[in-house]
Amino acid sequence: MLEEQPLLLIGNPGNRRTTGLQEARRRMGMRPAIVLPYEKLFRTWRQGGSLADIVKLNLQNLLIRIDAPGEDWDVERELLHLGAADYYDAAGNTALNLNGSTLFMPKDLSAEPHKVGSEMISAEAALTLEQQWGRIYAPAQWFRGWKRFLERIGREARAIWPDVLFWNDPAEIAVMFDKRVCQLHLAQHGIQVPPILQSSQPVDCWEILRSAMSVSRMHRVFVKLAYGSAASGVVAYQVNPRTGEEIAVTTVGMETTQGRTVFYNEGKLRTYTRHVEIRSLMDWLCAEGAQIERWMPKAALHQRAYDVRQLIAAGEAGHSVMRLSRTPITNLHLRNERMLPAEAGLDESRMSMIQDAALDTMKTFPNSWSAGIDVMLTSGMNPRAYVLDVNPFGDLLYRVKYQELTPYEWEMKLLRKEPVRHA
Repeated sequence: MLEEQPLLLIGNPGNRRTTGLQEARRRMGMRPAIVLPYEKLFRTWRQGGSLADIVKLNLQNLLIRIDAPGEDWDVERELLHLGAADYYDAAGNTALNLNGSTLFMPKDLSAEPHKVGSEMISAEAALTLEQQWGRIYAPAQWFRGWKRFLERIGREARAIWPDVLFWNDPAEIAVMFDKRVCQLHLAQHGIQVPPILQSSQPVDCWEILRSAMSVSRMHRVFVKLAYGSAASGVVAYQVNPRTGEEIAVTTVGMETTQGRTVFYNEGKLRTYTRHVEIRSLMDWLCAEGAQIERWMPKAALHQRAYDVRQLIAAGEAGHSVMRLSRTPITNLHLRNERMLPAEAGLDESRMSMIQDAALDTMKTFPNSWSAGIDVMLTSGMNPRAYVLDVNPFGDLLYRVKYQELTPYEWEMKLLRKEPVRHA
């Protein structure tokens, strides 16, 4: 057996991801991962330090797993801080994200920050935000912070350990996280994805969205917050081309007080039919950044539409979970039904289509080791597989086993068999 590859886990201590992975390593007879809390890393950066000041390890063949940053309000605030337009680094430079590139500008340069997103929170204010449960805070700003985090951790880790390997490469995580960039990336590599709404100008408001839908004759679309997860900011939107009547089904709630509208996750679906509410919702989503794609009819089982979360690790297809719903949105956190493909009687040919699509998708990320790939089959006698989403942290799957192993145990078995190696 090969020597065990040391694992550094960047995550939130005590949450279900960290504890689940550590328990799997214990059960598989492996050493615990070295846990670096997000909060400690962010605090060190704000004090002018770096990764080298925290992790003083001289390890060969080190593997770093960057885990999901969610479920910790302090970490959410740090990412909003890092993504603020007036954020300054320790050297006194401000980092502005222009056309996907991070530019560092002198602090005394009197330039107007590039506005991205409808909501902007100053770097100072971000650190003192009080949490309002369910509220969606400045998603475009949050994602700028997340991208800056990924770029910096990759740079600092490689400076310390030139031969370091990442479970999932930071740059590829950034691509997976941005639904717009990810779907274009997949399409360019020949992966079937739902057709994207075409527009001659950026779709940053309801008016341009409706115009693009009319020109494209695409009257049923999914409007997805580009950086959302767990159905956050997903809207199934349809327009009657003859009457102009609109219907929007979503998990997003809205509250307007003193002329200001706040958006939040309700944790359940609601339907909007009033134009003023739909326009407000679409203006916000599009301004923050949205992936807009054709609403395609999914294959159904007992009158419930379904798609499949397929876990891929080390080039192998492992755990599969069907997500079934009587609504257009199938995410499990909405209390939709879950079922194993075998329990549902999904035949081998359909399962092969799903797994092949997921495996081909993972090949387009040569420096990443695992992901949860969401795949749908179209309805009808001759279904086709389309990739809906790529989740770099998609191995948190409950109550499902493959080869008698949980997802984390299966991944640890693969790691123990052979260390991670990328292209």
